[in-house]
Amino acid sequence: MIKCYFIFLITLLPFSTIGQELTGQQLLEKAINFHDPNSAWPSFHGKLDITMETPDGKERVSEIIMNLPKEFFKATSMKDDIEIEQTVSKGECTLSLNGSTDFSKEEAKTHRLTCERASMYKNYYTYLYGLPMKLRDKGTNVDPQVQTKTFKGKKYLVLKVTYDKEVGEDIWYFYFDPQTYAMEVYQFFHDESINDGEYILLSGMETVSGINMPKTRAWYYNRDDKHLGTDVIKKASAL
Repeated sequence: MIKCYFIFLITLLPFSTIGQELTGQQLLEKAINFHDPNSAWPSFHGKLDITMETPDGKERVSEIIMNLPKEFFKATSMKDDIEIEQTVSKGECTLSLNGSTDFSKEEAKTHRLTCERASMYKNYYTYLYGLPMKLRDKGTNVDPQVQTKTFKGKKYLVLKVTYDKEVGEDIWYFYFDPQTYAMEVYQFFHDESINDGEYILLSGMETVSGINMPKTRAWYYNRDDKHLGTDVIKKASAL
């Protein structure tokens, strides 16, 4: 019995020791070194072809172009034979519906064509596809204590991240493989005490401009594990 307990401790020790020795910032740097070994993200200029698949069988196909140095973002999405194009260039917004910038107020309302929504999409794609590098951004607070958690049967090193009020109010957790430091899960809560929010499972890898981006992101509710949808990078290329 004593021998078995000793073997259990030896097996557990490497994982728990790694978590205790690393600070939050050190873990973040190791994760960034895995995903962006050449520090290419700040100069990223590329195109992502993304398909969003939902449980009801519907798909939204999007072409995302990001040019970070020039502060340019363009999303062209097709769903139910409706094409919507949203461009934000240095804060200036351009919208089009089925190839035309001339659309009615009713059409704008129906398809939620607003500059506020275009800006939201810009922030959404830049943030999620820029992780974990975006955790260096101003207003991001990385907990110095690295946690160790088991999620879906696998052990991870976990960063807790909060944000300054003007940036965001959600609490995020980022799960990294303890051997490679690849980001494999992230999770957020509006109110952790009631287990709201969502978790996102990451799988596969798409490499563009030397950046290793998770290829597939599957979204679920924290409270009941209900599947919300899955985003898949079908193609990625530098521009």
